Amino acid sequence: MSADTTPSFGAIIIGDEILSGRREDKHFAKLLELLKARGLRLASVRYVADEPPRLVQALKESFAGTDIVFSFGGIGATPDDHTRQSAAAALGLPLELHPEAEAEIRARFGDEITPQRLQMGVYPVGSAIIPNPYNRIPGFSIRNHFFVPGFPVMAWPMVEWVLDNAFAHLHHRADYVERSIVVWEALEGRLIDLMEAITADFPDATLFSLPSVGGEGQPRHIELGMKGPAARVDEAMARITAEVTRRGYAWEPRADL
Repeated sequence: MSADTTPSFGAIIIGDEILSGRREDKHFAKLLELLKARGLRLASVRYVADEPPRLVQALKESFAGTDIVFSFGGIGATPDDHTRQSAAAALGLPLELHPEAEAEIRARFGDEITPQRLQMGVYPVGSAIIPNPYNRIPGFSIRNHFFVPGFPVMAWPMVEWVLDNAFAHLHHRADYVERSIVVWEALEGRLIDLMEAITADFPDATLFSLPSVGGEGQPRHIELGMKGPAARVDEAMARITAEVTRRGYAWEPRADL
């Protein structure tokens, strides 16, 4: 956890179709949007193929950490879905049909229920369900990991439900902001001394520098900024803007991130 004790969030995005390029991942950008809207931060993203050995290893490593993690994909009932089984193997737990999931799936399919459909409610022992407002087939959670389908129309409302029900107490709790300016026609090499001085004087905040060679009507530039506690970031940015002005650079603020 960070110094302010607010947990970080992570994502595991599962699917051969993403890694092969047959489908474009949209979960990363959406999760980032949902977290930022609540004053929360994304610390890691991992893409994993639909291969049980890789999934088990990735989940073992993830369960061993402290992040709150959303896992997208692979919780269906077809032979290429391995996430439920891999989560159980990573934790050394058996699988069982969750009674609440069974009730939801039976309510969804009625007389058309099949053993294969009920398999979608089989989770590692000790799991809780995540409601699915789209088709009532739940996801599941265990040990601060939240498993949702790969379909955005289902996954994103389920992630929002988790964030607003399980983690509302974390919303906008951290004293954390990001501020930056765009310094036109600047080279990183000519600003390294400034960056080093700011880094030394503001150890409780983090400097970042994102250079661009320009193009599409824009000259080369550097996005130079700070992230961390608001007061310290504001103080550091005041120093940065004063110094780049003194050195004769044109600059403009970037919108808050």
